[in-house]
Amino acid sequence: MLRILFATVILGWLLVGSVWGATPQAGSITLDVDLSSQAPGKEARLWIPYPTSDQYQTISDIKISGNFASSGVYTDLVYGTPMLYAEWPKDAINRKLVFSFNAERKEIAQRNIPINEPEWNRSDYAEYLQPSSKGPIDGDVQKLANKITAGKTTNLAKARAIYDWTIENMYRDPATKGCGVGDVCALLKKPGGKCTDISSVFIALCRASGVPAREVFGIRLGKKAEEDISTYQHCWSEFFVPGFGWVTADPADVRKAMLVEKLELNDPKTKAYRSFFWGGIDAYRVVLAKGRDLRLNPPQAGAPLNTFGYPYAEIGGKPVDFYDHKSFGYRYTFKKK
Repeated sequence: MLRILFATVILGWLLVGSVWGATPQAGSITLDVDLSSQAPGKEARLWIPYPTSDQYQTISDIKISGNFASSGVYTDLVYGTPMLYAEWPKDAINRKLVFSFNAERKEIAQRNIPINEPEWNRSDYAEYLQPSSKGPIDGDVQKLANKITAGKTTNLAKARAIYDWTIENMYRDPATKGCGVGDVCALLKKPGGKCTDISSVFIALCRASGVPAREVFGIRLGKKAEEDISTYQHCWSEFFVPGFGWVTADPADVRKAMLVEKLELNDPKTKAYRSFFWGGIDAYRVVLAKGRDLRLNPPQAGAPLNTFGYPYAEIGGKPVDFYDHKSFGYRYTFKKK
């Protein structure tokens, strides 16, 4: 009876299936990019997050076409994040590219994480213990992290305390542009935002507590036979537990579910969401990229890229606003298999 009740609670706007084994989701994703309407007579350069297979997702049947002058698949030098790069010369009249792939995605359900942690080498995870341009780990962030994790001695216990604090003290703000920029200091003063904002606070507090943590940038799969998913980008978190590995946590989706379903913190459905997204995420998403402050490859003319969950383009060395997919000139489409 308990299993049936809990599965009923989990079913909703966000999830299909249950924590006991949801059906894998599969479909094709096509990205159509048309930079022709951007400033003419200037060199155009485009970088696109390039998904790869891992234990939870299988990427296949990758196809790339267009009238670009050259293209290639590269990785950044810090995180190894793959990216598709293409460029058009100054005299190009049309600048078009189509990138498509098939994706099959499994639900993550990490439910038996050991509480006893062996010794581990912090230097092996140095890049995930450093501050980012938007996520400092000293000053007020350090003080708050110390307060939240007081008395906690393991990575798992510290991360759980931070996860609970993040859910209880932040909220989803629908007025936030895109996924948010993740400015942690601003968010501690006004704790409303979207997925990158909420994840960034969780990650900064983890790192300030000595727990390696990182953002994961992806895009949600559609639930219809065919669907425009151009605005379905999503960001969630992972933290490291010695003797186990990377653990998923998505406090942002807990707050999104609370907003959409008008739930209070003490609602039984909120409790179920908090349980599910601690070590678990649904199968309706594909990982696209990881890392903050990315120096792309080939290097972009602009500053290091705060996040890489969206296509990024420069026209004559100046970045195009990737949050506005219509004026940028891209469209993601999902077709269910």
